[in-house]
Amino acid sequence: MKDINEDIAWAKINKDVLKSLESPRKLYWVILAVAIAMISVAVGCEVYQYNMGMGVSNLNNPHVWGLYIATFIFWIGMSHSGTLLSAIMHLMHADWRKPIYRFAEAMTTFSLMTAGLFVMVHLGRLWQFYYSLPYPNDRGLWPNFQSPLLWDAMAIFTYLSSSILFLFVGMIPDLAICRDNMHDGWRKKLYTVLSLGWEGTDRQWRNFRITYLTIACFLIPLAVSVHSIVASDFAMSQQPGWHVTSFPPYFVAGALYSGCAAIITLFIILRYTFKFEEYMTLSILKKTVRLTFAIAMIWTYLNAIEFASVWYGHDIPSKEVLIQKATGPYAPFWWGMIFCGSVVPLILAFKRFQTNIPVLLVTSLLLNLGMWLERWMIVAPTFSHGYYPWTWDHDQWPSLVQWGMVFGSFGWFTLLFMVFCKVFPSVCMYEV
Repeated sequence: MKDINEDIAWAKINKDVLKSLESPRKLYWVILAVAIAMISVAVGCEVYQYNMGMGVSNLNNPHVWGLYIATFIFWIGMSHSGTLLSAIMHLMHADWRKPIYRFAEAMTTFSLMTAGLFVMVHLGRLWQFYYSLPYPNDRGLWPNFQSPLLWDAMAIFTYLSSSILFLFVGMIPDLAICRDNMHDGWRKKLYTVLSLGWEGTDRQWRNFRITYLTIACFLIPLAVSVHSIVASDFAMSQQPGWHVTSFPPYFVAGALYSGCAAIITLFIILRYTFKFEEYMTLSILKKTVRLTFAIAMIWTYLNAIEFASVWYGHDIPSKEVLIQKATGPYAPFWWGMIFCGSVVPLILAFKRFQTNIPVLLVTSLLLNLGMWLERWMIVAPTFSHGYYPWTWDHDQWPSLVQWGMVFGSFGWFTLLFMVFCKVFPSVCMYEV
């Protein structure tokens, strides 16, 4: 492939990737320790909320969703770019995707696993999670299939299972390489089971290519539909500022945006931590940055359309919510969203910054901060300024319990992702 030197031997690729599983840089253990500390904060908050009740989270009328659902939407959005871009680039035969698509697919899986936690945390009574699952039971009760929340459960479960299958199928040849190069131990046994007897025969390669291509074709419409369904949670309601027909494409663009920004962040971290400078090259990073910039401009355009349709429309309550976002108590966060999501990405348009790793690391973090603020600005202002004045409440802010859960979710994702990269090859050996 053009982005990696032609003279890198297959044996060297295997050796370098397998070595990364054994001896990453010390930064890996620092990241792992920080992630565990963040998870400890979230566990403490959840135990406290479980014992004391949902009141400690300040989730009361009218703020019944708060940071939990806003962060749930953020993680669902984060999950989309990994598998979606991997599948699209695979169909387009874009060779530059090969060193990065494995960890992007893993990002999808762990983002969905993180998002699912917020559904249970938001319920308060964790043991009643099964009410959102469509299954027959002896009481003759079925969930309400007209509820968008049930659509969420079905769509996310389907997307999670499909993403895991896509990730696993793509790893089978690499798992066989790991199996053949490992000495006795738990890794050898694990890779032997997961490689499914792969021997690299012509028949196996044909079946593998067909299966992987089929799953890729299936995942593209599935990924788009999942976030469109999440958008329906808002668009199908009558709340001011939510009943907007442009929400599905707006949510999909935002999902791709946050996912691409996360890919840049993880690209830089993995490149240094696992010594992949020879494979995760600056030219690949430049292509990813340009793709992120293009999606950022699409998201900005859709944002402007939404604001314009509300401002020039005849829905007075929706216009009041928009004005309240820009001038009310949430104004600093709303303008922060505009700055991080629409102004900061202009840095990516300059060639000198497209390969500047410190600048890109800070920029990618700011982009995802902007996308998280965007999710919160969808949820909070509408609840605090609805149709009825007696429900207005601009003084009720998320408690430390909510912030602790959000903080811990990033640690949970980081822990899952870094453990995956230590156990399984995060760079595809057979394609690179």
